[in-house]
Amino acid sequence: MKIEEEIRQKKFQNSYQRVAVNLMFTSGWLAVHMTRQLRPYGITQQQYNVLRILRGQNPEPASVGLIQERMIDRSSNASRLVDKLHDKGLAVRKTCKKDRRQVDIHITQKGLDLLAELDNLQNMMVNNPINLTEAEADQLSELLDKLRG
Repeated sequence: MKIEEEIRQKKFQNSYQRVAVNLMFTSGWLAVHMTRQLRPYGITQQQYNVLRILRGQNPEPASVGLIQERMIDRSSNASRLVDKLHDKGLAVRKTCKKDRRQVDIHITQKGLDLLAELDNLQNMMVNNPINLTEAEADQLSELLDKLRG
């Protein structure tokens, strides 16, 4: 469905305004789908993002700063997210041996198992609601990269 139909707006000032509104609307649309998929697992999109970062670092530790740098939503409080993942047994915190002021964060086996289950779910979500061919998805990704400059 076209953005004009989705938000019931007949006309935009120009193509740049249309694409900006379309990006914001589509971002929200994807977020709603992702939230619905994650809800049964008791984690948020931001916690999911942190778990994926930790898995990417595994077996090396991550610091809160590193997590913050790599997060999709950088306005999230990475320290609070790590605390919640720790409380759920999905991540552990250890004092860094080299710098006792720093905390090393690792993903647990429980966290890895959850991500493995979510990977299957994510693949289904990505392949089903997104009506793009792989070539179109690559082109869109390139255009979004170009947009960010």
